[in-house]
Amino acid sequence: MNKPYGRQTKKKVGHILSGPVRQQAMELLEQIPDEQLTGHLFSYFYNKEELIKFRSISAMGLLAARISKSHMERARVIVRRIMWNLNDESGGIGWGSVEAMGEILNQAPELAAEYKSILFSYLDSEANFIEHEMLQRGVLWGIGTYLESSPDDITDKTKDLLFLHLHSDDPIKRGYAVRALIHANCFACSLVPENIKTDHTVIQVFDNWDFKDIRICDMALACKTHE
Repeated sequence: MNKPYGRQTKKKVGHILSGPVRQQAMELLEQIPDEQLTGHLFSYFYNKEELIKFRSISAMGLLAARISKSHMERARVIVRRIMWNLNDESGGIGWGSVEAMGEILNQAPELAAEYKSILFSYLDSEANFIEHEMLQRGVLWGIGTYLESSPDDITDKTKDLLFLHLHSDDPIKRGYAVRALIHANCFACSLVPENIKTDHTVIQVFDNWDFKDIRICDMALACKTHE
């Protein structure tokens, strides 16, 4: 009986994540027991639809933050599971895991105090660097998401590594690096490289509950608000 019930709940979570209104979706997800919801959100990190993947990541951030307020150790277990998913020994790839870690630390300062250095380490070739090209995008996104709430936590080394990614051949990485530097309040317009100022490549960026198309050069213009 447990397996059919689990499949039914997973289908329900997917239906909720497909809804058009973020607040309504989050309220419906809160009605599902946390333990069940955690597992199903993890499963949707691997969804073939990128929008559903990002929505599940966003929901995981709120879920872990909510759990941390009353059961910190349970919230730590979620973060540790994310870290395990990114470990070669796990046997998996870890799709969505670093993005989710950024979302969680963005929402839960107590967890951020414990795990932010690990999040930053995934960008560092001398630490826990993630070599997988596609997962590197997630690292940049996760760090940028965390820095949105805690811009002063950026380290000099992380900042330098983010600037290096502004010259990546991958436009997604360039755009995500711009986003992270803007969130860290360290991307003054005078520091914008010429290749970014003239980069008209359009990328999709997840914003609240949906994707929006934006040119990388237009993303960089946001730095004006931080000068």
